[in-house]
Parts: sequence; C-alpha cells; structure tokens
Amino acid sequence: MSKLKNDTFLRALLRQPTDYTPVWLMRQAGRYLPEYRETRKRAGSFLDLCKNTDLATEVTLQPLARYPLDAAILFSDILTIPDAMGLGLYFSEGEGPKFERPLREEWEIRNLSVPDPVDHLGYVIDAVSQIRRALDGSVPLIGFSGSPFTLACYMVEGGGSTTFSRIKTMLFDRPDLLHHILDINARAVTAYLNAQIEAGAQAVMIFDSWGGALAYGKYQEFSLDYMQRIVAGLTRERDGRQVPVIVFTKGGGLWLDEIASCGADAVGLDWTVDLGAARALVGDRVALQGNLDPNALFAQPAMIEREVARLLGDYGQGHGHVFNLGHGISQFTPPEHVAALVDAVHRLSLPYHAGV
Repeated sequence: MSKLKNDTFLRALLRQPTDYTPVWLMRQAGRYLPEYRETRKRAGSFLDLCKNTDLATEVTLQPLARYPLDAAILFSDILTIPDAMGLGLYFSEGEGPKFERPLREEWEIRNLSVPDPVDHLGYVIDAVSQIRRALDGSVPLIGFSGSPFTLACYMVEGGGSTTFSRIKTMLFDRPDLLHHILDINARAVTAYLNAQIEAGAQAVMIFDSWGGALAYGKYQEFSLDYMQRIVAGLTRERDGRQVPVIVFTKGGGLWLDEIASCGADAVGLDWTVDLGAARALVGDRVALQGNLDPNALFAQPAMIEREVARLLGDYGQGHGHVFNLGHGISQFTPPEHVAALVDAVHRLSLPYHAGV
C-alpha cells in the first residue's frame, strides 16, 4: 500500500496536532452528485451498485475528484450484515430498505448466526481493498457498520420506522430476545469491521442511527453497552499505525458523557449539540466530529461560511475536531455548496491550529 500523503483526519481523531481542521461528509458519495446518479443508473439498482466492486470503488472516489476532502468513506450500506444473515434485503422505490423475512417468530431469532464476513460479505471486503489501492495514499479510507441496535430496528420492524413499535414491544415484553439479537449483531459487527481493517480501512465508524429513539437507561442497556463491546473487540493497530474508531448516535447528545467513555477515539455529534459545551464536557477523552446542520447547505455560500466560522469558533483553539455534518448530506444539496463548505473549513480553521 502507498504511503499516506494526507493523514490530517487520522491525527485529528487521535487528538494529535494538525495544521487545519479536516473535513469529510456523511453520505459524501451519494445522490446529490450527478456522476453518482449516472453510475447508479448503470448499476441497475442500489443493491447491485453496493455489490459491484468496481462501481462501489467508482462512487467512493467521485467526491474526492470534486473536493479536497480529507477522507474517503467506503460506499456500502449499513444493512449488509442482516442481508448476509438471510433476511432478504431489498429497496423499494421511495420507501427505503425493507426485508423479505423480518424477525417475527422466536425460532427465527434463535436461529440467527454470525455471518463470516469473507464468505458472506466478500464484495464489501473486496471493495475496501480495491478502494485503498485506487486512493494510492491520497487520503485515509473509513470503513463502517451500523450499530447492533440500529440493525435490530430494521430486522424486527422489517424496514424503516417512525414509531419503532415492534422492537420497543419486544424490548419491554421479551428483553431476552432483543438481547439475543443484539449479541449476535455485536459479534457480527466486530468481525465485519475487523475484516474491513484487515483489508485496508484506516479508521472505522459505528452508525447508531436509531439509538436516540430509546429512553434513558434503555439506551445504555440496549445500544451503548453493545457498541462498547464492539470497540473493545476491534483491531486498533494495523501496519504500524493506530486505527481510530468513531461512534455516532443520532439524538445521543444527552448521553455524551457516557458515550465518550465507551472506548472510542472520537464521538460524532448531531446538529442539536452545542459543540463548545461538548468539548468542555469530554475534555481530552475523545475527539469530536461534526456538527453542521445538513440543511445549512441549502443556504447561499456566504451563509454557509458564517456557519462554518461559528462552529470552528465554538470548538475553539487546538486539535481534536473533525468537521462534518450532523447527519447525512441531503440528495438535493447543490454540489457547488459543498465546495464552498470544504473551502471554508480549510481556510477558516488555520488560525485555530497556528502555534498550538
């Protein structure tokens, strides 16, 4: 593998000195880019795109060709693991992901097993290797997975949900069954992320998209505890370099102190969190990633620059901040507004690192 030319992102995650604040965007390879839509059309379907190594590599690199981002993130989907468990993932136009065989019966839950990532998710592992080669050391590659609870939400509900009534009913009526699902998921995610690291991922991120839907106490028991187990089981060094781990719970700002103690190197923040207060709370335990409201990218470039300046000022002097959105970029975002964002972060962050 080529020597890494820009390791600013990795150093920021480890709270090491950097010349500027690095930036990447959740869902940076996606539908807001016309070139992505063209590739998606050639692939035939979203799932076919995910499972085609060449095309997954192509769309991972597309935003890097447009913008001087400080990291690439593997193009895939968080639901590859339950698909590998045999639940039958498919995407319904306008309705998002669904499963042909959601978990409804106890015997189905008891029959769940951890899929071997090489045998059942080889297309993802192959993509990681190919993307690393294609990047040629320009920037680091981020691997990722959904959190055990977020995966369980889709597996039990059968798709996306606004109420989470099925999984929450199970949580209260049959917590033993939900814990069984979460245990299997945690072991699967650990093996999956370690396989991505082995294939070349230089940092990994756990997306806990639905942990914020849980009540206090339930979040700790059914989400955070399992992410902590995963973090403890990950390969944290590869090729003589540390492999940082990022944990992101959307809606998890109330539990930031506990999340910061889970063993991860960095904590992602959604846009509802005060970045300055978050830094004061976590101290030097973790780096922070975030947290611009994705809808700010619909505003004019001058306003985007003001929001960037505000967030950089909120974090203040010093290192340990990775600039990102508070959630994934909208498919309707004007691509030129992303260019304005990346330029503003790089330019306006310089004084915050000078002499520190």
